[in-house]
Amino acid sequence: MIPLHRDRDFTFRFAEDRMIPRFHLEGVETGRSIAVYRLNPETGGRLDLITTAVTGDGGWVTLAEPILVRAGEGFIAVPSEPGA
Repeated sequence: MIPLHRDRDFTFRFAEDRMIPRFHLEGVETGRSIAVYRLNPETGGRLDLITTAVTGDGGWVTLAEPILVRAGEGFIAVPSEPGA
């Protein structure tokens, strides 16, 4: 089966306040650049760029500075296109 659509970004939402020092992106290979945006809780869209990072082994992204996410908020992680 060939999927008709696949989101290329990952959305993280939280019910409680959290400090996020790292997160996992399933299926994203090591060395890909990641842009991390604040999530608009009303629309689910992107707001301002929070930080950038690079995926490590197994799709783990370790941030230089942890992200503080308040209850009801979240972030969107967008991997660069392969070869970009």
